Amino acid sequence: MFNKNIKLFVAIAIIAYAIYQFVDNEIGNGIFLLLLSSIFILFYFKNELIILAFLQLRKQNFEGAKKYLDKIKNPEGALVRKQQGYYNYLNGLMVSQTNLNAAEKYFKKAVELGLSMDQDLALAKLQLAGIAASRRKKIEAEKLLKEATKLDKHNMLKDQIVMLKQQLKRI
Repeated sequence: MFNKNIKLFVAIAIIAYAIYQFVDNEIGNGIFLLLLSSIFILFYFKNELIILAFLQLRKQNFEGAKKYLDKIKNPEGALVRKQQGYYNYLNGLMVSQTNLNAAEKYFKKAVELGLSMDQDLALAKLQLAGIAASRRKKIEAEKLLKEATKLDKHNMLKDQIVMLKQQLKRI
């Protein structure tokens, strides 16, 4: 909701006031204020709108997730680098049902910016491999599929990878 710099400024201001409370022998108030500042620090690194969009996607509510992502007006200015990656990743997941060109753009941007979890990066590369296979770009699809297989350490995408490999054999 707030710009990342505003969140950081508010957290620093609250920590400064907490230190003042400690100096003034108001230990309880100081501890409470430090806990309050940790919320702003958490939301600096994990954007609340992206978290809400993830929760909507878990419920298979694509319209609700899109509504939360649309509230982020300027992703480059409002989000840190990894959050920008997840913003593009979520947009790519939602658009992949209807528009492959836009989905490819979003997934490439997400891979370029980076994602925190290997599983998410594997899914993004698997999606890109599927898009490349649908365009008959076998070499690019095989390369992306190999990278997705390396990143899928818990074999959660094993079935999709096997299916895509069989599809690539037919090309």
